[in-house]
Amino acid sequence: MTLIWELDFYSRPILDEAGKRLWEVVICEAPNRVDQTLDTCFSYTEFCPNTQVNSLWLQGALERAMEQSGAKPTQIRFFRRQMNNMITKTCGDLGVPSVLSRRTIVLSETLKHRMESVYPQEPGYEDKPVPSVQYPQENPQALPDPLQGEQWRIVTLPLASLQEMPEWEISFAEAFPLDVLKLDPGTPIPGLIIYSGRSLPLAAWMSGLELGFLSVSEQGAPQLLLETGGSDRWVLANLPNADRLAEARAFAETKKKADGVHFLAVQANPDAESFSGFWLLKELPDL
Repeated sequence: MTLIWELDFYSRPILDEAGKRLWEVVICEAPNRVDQTLDTCFSYTEFCPNTQVNSLWLQGALERAMEQSGAKPTQIRFFRRQMNNMITKTCGDLGVPSVLSRRTIVLSETLKHRMESVYPQEPGYEDKPVPSVQYPQENPQALPDPLQGEQWRIVTLPLASLQEMPEWEISFAEAFPLDVLKLDPGTPIPGLIIYSGRSLPLAAWMSGLELGFLSVSEQGAPQLLLETGGSDRWVLANLPNADRLAEARAFAETKKKADGVHFLAVQANPDAESFSGFWLLKELPDL
């Protein structure tokens, strides 16, 4: 059984007695179904003195979390590229695969809650944002030729209809609990459907990526992009004319109104009643 944890280990806006920032590890279980609830998912937090920030302390924290949960994760996701070496080494020493990901949805919501409601209650709280390292965007890559879709279409579904996702026939899928979202059930959720005669190989290939979100790029030739891993970008579709560009802009605006929530689907053709792939996605804010 797959058990994915999302992990962050970084400094917080809290000063210790010596005026140094406290660090903290935050761990969240990453549920994979829209009908799961967060209150059934494991979570763990522990503050770390500034003088003890290293892979050994992090390893001990992970061991304590595993002991508390009674389980060992099959994978750990993390989003801070600047912590790559330490987290990768620690997870490797524990025999747990780790991956840099922009799909840390439950973790993002947990950190947002802690920033707003938990840290301000701590002694030494400093009302200043913790600086985050910014990285340049990677140039988008073309999809492998055998995986190019023949057609694509932008659609919208009401949020409530996604609750039925576990009942759909889908070969490759990933989602997250809808109770993470503070959205009205009628909120329109935009999505991109790709049609391909090789829909199953395309969906299988996509499932092997660490899917992040869809974006619209207007730098140079306008394109619809798939953002994966920590910084990878793939061209899903070119936007060769004003009508296609207007569709993509409308998609981006609807996604923004839905707090970044959207989906990506792969089907054999427009008449297919099953999905080769369906992924519920969310573009996360910078933390």
